[in-house]
Amino acid sequence: MPDISTVREYMSRHSNWGKWGADDELGTLNHVTPEIRQRAASLVRKGKPFSLAVPFDENGPQRGTFNRFNPIHLMTRDGADAIAGTSVRDFYGNKDRYFRGTDDLVILPLQASTQWDSLAHVVFEDKIYNGYSADQVSSKGAFRNDITHAAVEPAGRGILLDIPRLKGVDWLEPGTPITGDDLDAALEREGITVQKGDFVLVRTGAISQVRSRGSWGDYAGGDAAGLGLGAIDWVARHEVAAIATDTWGMEVLPNETPDVFQPLHLVFIVQMGLLVGEIWDLDALADDCADDGVYEFFFVGPALPFTNAVASPLNPIAIK
Repeated sequence: MPDISTVREYMSRHSNWGKWGADDELGTLNHVTPEIRQRAASLVRKGKPFSLAVPFDENGPQRGTFNRFNPIHLMTRDGADAIAGTSVRDFYGNKDRYFRGTDDLVILPLQASTQWDSLAHVVFEDKIYNGYSADQVSSKGAFRNDITHAAVEPAGRGILLDIPRLKGVDWLEPGTPITGDDLDAALEREGITVQKGDFVLVRTGAISQVRSRGSWGDYAGGDAAGLGLGAIDWVARHEVAAIATDTWGMEVLPNETPDVFQPLHLVFIVQMGLLVGEIWDLDALADDCADDGVYEFFFVGPALPFTNAVASPLNPIAIK
């Protein structure tokens, strides 16, 4: 049975520490070049955009696991303020007769909904990506590998690997591991190849299952299909820029290593420096890809530049 020794072997085999220099904080985003982005832009044929984000609202997936809660939206100036004329005063303290406005704020964990993990998000044996000490992530945030390094680079060729359609099901059953062979079979079925620097989106159908039952249920932290240990070599071999899935944790739950929680996070984030996306809604894009047979597109998914943050919400866009 796989255990920590298995995980250590994968970590040793696929470590990118020092590959792009001792000071690197980009990780696998280094695979994306200006030439790759230029070619990716040519994939826009219909000009049809798809948002891959789930709604950011109080009805989201979180249920308190890891102290993550759903977004809280509050108005600081509303329509009643506008009617009363209390929302804006001019520089001299007089009420403005014409301009009225509304304002609001949001309180949320940065991993409450559709998000990227930064390379400071996971610690293994007191280290984060590229060998930096975990003390570089303090109560003031991450001074190495923070999410701002993903604020510009995530743009290029995206591909969708639709595993439920490969298997002829609406969604993969929770606990189903996705292997490298599954990813290859999806590529063959869709008539595409994976290229260096790709943003690979892997659909398990988890969001479809949520829609079917009408509730998030145990989506956040419960059993889930996802990438398994058998997908690690595939991801490393193809030198992809990022992996994103429609699940809460990207990898299969329960994990295949009883003694290690989220082993792929250790390999991908800590050792490979791979950008990982979670809680993405891939259903509308998958339907369109199935309709026209085109599973590649121009992808844009910059993180919000929260200084020293270890994750970021985003609204990733696929343009076909």
